[in-house]
Amino acid sequence: MGGPMSVNDPLPWIPPVLELIRKAVAADIPVIGHCLGGQLMSKALGGTVGANRCKEIGWLDVHATDPKTAEWFGDRARFPSFHWHGETFTLPAGATRILASDGCDNQAWVMGKHLAMQCHIEMTEDLVKSWCAGGADEIAEASAQPTVQQPADIQRDLEARVAALHAVAETAYAKWVQGLKD
Repeated sequence: MGGPMSVNDPLPWIPPVLELIRKAVAADIPVIGHCLGGQLMSKALGGTVGANRCKEIGWLDVHATDPKTAEWFGDRARFPSFHWHGETFTLPAGATRILASDGCDNQAWVMGKHLAMQCHIEMTEDLVKSWCAGGADEIAEASAQPTVQQPADIQRDLEARVAALHAVAETAYAKWVQGLKD
C-alpha cells in the first residue's frame, strides 16, 4: 500500500515483487496498487518512478482525466483523496491515466483489470492519525510546500473525510473485484 522506501531502492524484496506483478498481469489476474503499490506496478510494467514536482501530504483533490474514470470511481469528476508521497510514476505502455491532481499529473491509471494509484483511497482514521504522528518530521521539513498540510489540518473532520473516501474506495474495489470473476 505505501511505505517510506522508493521502488528504486536496492531492497532485496523489490525484484521478486516486480516479477510477481508481471506474472499476474500476464496471467490476467487483477492487480491493484496504492501509492508504493502503484509505483511498483508502473515500474514492473515498463514505467518509471522518480521525484514528483512537489510532495503531497494530506487531503487534496484528484480529478478525472478520461471517461474510464467513471468505471472505477463513479460519476465523480473530482473528489478529495488522501496523499503521502514525494515520488510518482509514469504510465506503462497501454495504460490509461484516469486521475490527476494539481500537484501530480499521474494519480491513477488503468490497464484492463488493473488499477494503479498514487493516492490513498484505503485510509482509516487510525491510519491517518498514525501516519501524522510518525511522519511529523517529514511534514515539518516540507511544510513550505502548499501541497503539504499540517497534522491538525489533516485530522480536521476526519470521520467525515474517511467516510467519504470509503464511498470512493467501495466503488473502485467493486470494479476491481469484477475482474476476479471474469
